[in-house]
Amino acid sequence: MSVKRVLVVDDSATERHMLSELLTAHGYEVFTAESGEDGIEKTKQLRPDLVLMDVVMPGLNGFQATRMLTRDDATKNIPVIMCTTKSQETDKVWGLRQGAASYVTKPVDEGELLEQIAALN
Repeated sequence: MSVKRVLVVDDSATERHMLSELLTAHGYEVFTAESGEDGIEKTKQLRPDLVLMDVVMPGLNGFQATRMLTRDDATKNIPVIMCTTKSQETDKVWGLRQGAASYVTKPVDEGELLEQIAALN
């Protein structure tokens, strides 16, 4: 599978913009969602090749949204990369246990993020 369409789920307009710019510059088609709930809805609607999921958001947090996506038959084959300021090893382990394919901490290292995406292909 080759990743072309990416959904960025983050409650920060700045983060959404920054990640969108970075991914668009590397040839990805980017969609955005502002909350966990919005992210789940748009994932089902748009069927992106990848979801970049923030953790700390109002309402459904990224761990909950990731768990819902990876356990739903309609979306379980869409990989999720957690993209968050939560940098503790326990957060990373928990994120992966929710079904995330990978875990990247903010501020995002462009090379690391692109590498993680490439590893999914």
